Amino acid sequence: MRGVMAVMLLALATPAWAQQEEAETPAFDRPGLGFSASVLPQGGVALELGLPSYERNRDDDGTRTTQYSTDLLLRVGLGANLELQAFGSPWNRLREAPRDAPSATTRGAGDSGVALKFALPIDSDRHSVALLASTSFDTGSRGFSEGGTQYQLGASYEYTFNDQWSGALYANATRGAGEDAFSWSPSLSLAVSDTVSTYIEAGFTHTNGESSTSVAGAGITWMAARRVQLDASFDVGLDSNSPDLQAGLGVSFYFE
Repeated sequence: MRGVMAVMLLALATPAWAQQEEAETPAFDRPGLGFSASVLPQGGVALELGLPSYERNRDDDGTRTTQYSTDLLLRVGLGANLELQAFGSPWNRLREAPRDAPSATTRGAGDSGVALKFALPIDSDRHSVALLASTSFDTGSRGFSEGGTQYQLGASYEYTFNDQWSGALYANATRGAGEDAFSWSPSLSLAVSDTVSTYIEAGFTHTNGESSTSVAGAGITWMAARRVQLDASFDVGLDSNSPDLQAGLGVSFYFE
């Protein structure tokens, strides 16, 4: 009798288990300039890591700077189309090499912050919109901190053309730490296969009292496992005010 009951329980549990196994992994926010226009389901957790990010630039005086940074983003699904995020940059390394002077290297942590993401309840298979309100705090080391609290409000709109192609438009306003800035970025993505996707993007930033900047680049993602994504991306400066090169490698994990 016990054996029959065990078989019946297993038969009842198998469809639910299989459905859970086949559930699609939610979209990660990295890589790219923007963020995904969706939130994690209630109880879902994502950990997204930059390992590391790289930036290289040479200014008008001939000083060459090279920076490596680690980025960490923790996302928790709250339900009701809401998601809580915590982010930071625990390790940075900056090397400055003036034209006619010895180079100097500094290390330290960057600022950290929290954010709340809300996906608009749009009844559409093609359109999706999300808002992201965040606050970053002056917790970083000298040289890697914005020098005060910053507030940001971002929006991401995604449109699905078909099973392979999708487009997105991202915008973000920043205020605080003596800086007011507005950024926006269009992008186009292609699903090459069930596990590999690529994208191209451009980004434009206007900061009050400073020169505007513009970049363009591309990236690729690979679902190495059902809950693990690897990524690589780069952006190049389109003008003299922008960093010459920004690039990064990353890994993202999803937990239920």
